[in-house]
Amino acid sequence: MQARTLTIITVVRDDPAGLVATRDSLAVQSWQDFEWLVADGGSEASTLSALSPPGPVPDWLSSMPDGGPFAGMDRALVRASGQYVLFLNAGDCLADGDVLSDLMPVLSEAPDLLYGDSLEDPGDGHMRRKRARHWRWAFYGMPAHHCALFYRRGLLSGLRLDQGYRIAGDYAFTLDVLSRASRIVQVNRVVARFAPGGLSRRLAALGRREQYQVRRRLLRMSAPKAGVIMLLQIVAGVARNLCPSGYAFWRF
Repeated sequence: MQARTLTIITVVRDDPAGLVATRDSLAVQSWQDFEWLVADGGSEASTLSALSPPGPVPDWLSSMPDGGPFAGMDRALVRASGQYVLFLNAGDCLADGDVLSDLMPVLSEAPDLLYGDSLEDPGDGHMRRKRARHWRWAFYGMPAHHCALFYRRGLLSGLRLDQGYRIAGDYAFTLDVLSRASRIVQVNRVVARFAPGGLSRRLAALGRREQYQVRRRLLRMSAPKAGVIMLLQIVAGVARNLCPSGYAFWRF
């Protein structure tokens, strides 16, 4: 059997509405030759019933307590057969029905990592386009949301999501990928809509502390420099909470 171009991995726990939104965004794709793997963290039956027809059915579904989203990502990653992997968690959606068909010609050129922009609600109830950063700014944080990053699976050999992190595991994983990558492509396109209200937003302070640890460990960054970056992130977080529209004007 010829390997598929893309594996989409979705992790979920007790979020039927988010799972339906993700599934619906896959159902409308004009390019459908992907495999969809769903790792459920031991949800109640109502979440898995959201996968009942009509609508796309996962090529693989596993439901068991697993310790968190990064454990679920790992569990699904070992099952992936696509040339590329996209982590589209429950509630995350592809931006429109032509995302995958538009990106296939770029993926056919075999970049190690492809990423683009996302739609995000900064906190005022309005979705806005959040521009991805150049990957050389990864010392500050993820170049794009996880749902807008396509990893070449051949580059992931031996890599796993670090279970020691609750929030920054994908950041550490992406830094490891960037250290291996030789060809990185940033597209000027909105790729995905980032789910509002996720763990990274609810546990923002923990995420900043974990990112500090990642910079110190993986980037060998000095404590003062890593501390300055964390301080800037704190200021940005306060601005987002106090005036989300003003923050959006500055950041978006």
